[in-house]
Amino acid sequence: MSWSLVFVVNSILLGVGLAMDAFSVSMANGLNEPNMKKRKMLGIAGTFGVFQALMPMVGWICVHMIVEYFSAFEKFIPWIALILLGYIGGHMIYESVCPRDSEEEKTGVGFWALMVQGVATSIDALSVGFTIAEYDWLMALVCSLIIAAVTFLICIGGLFIGRKFGIKLAGKAQILGGVILIGIGLEIFISNVF
Repeated sequence: MSWSLVFVVNSILLGVGLAMDAFSVSMANGLNEPNMKKRKMLGIAGTFGVFQALMPMVGWICVHMIVEYFSAFEKFIPWIALILLGYIGGHMIYESVCPRDSEEEKTGVGFWALMVQGVATSIDALSVGFTIAEYDWLMALVCSLIIAAVTFLICIGGLFIGRKFGIKLAGKAQILGGVILIGIGLEIFISNVF
């Protein structure tokens, strides 16, 4: 492929397709923390964008360096996503159902939960490295950066939507957010295994 409008459009469409899981998780995070500050929203969307840019580049490198090892690993991607998102979603549900020891305990997504979410929602983007294998390294990097920008914008939208409904749903928002995360994990698993 050469530098063209088709390249840009393909990269944007890849970004939209890959960002759907991150969009759903962003909505769940907004539901879980309806009073989230805009700075934190930018950090969450930025984290998802970075992971969505990083994974295709890792996949591209794998194709060019260690393709036979990566193809053996590819069958575990749905399992990893299911386990990570299932754990986070289950933990959110557990925290909302079980009484807390302290009312001062902070709700919302923490740093490590965000890192796990970033990996879980972008791990399927490793496979994009196969689809962009014919690109040279600069085109692969630009494609990954376009994917990151699209993911960032879509996740900001997801966070705003989640916050809006999180305020309206109040106490039930964390349960709904956990159910959404478990559902995303199941969807990734089912669509890739069956």
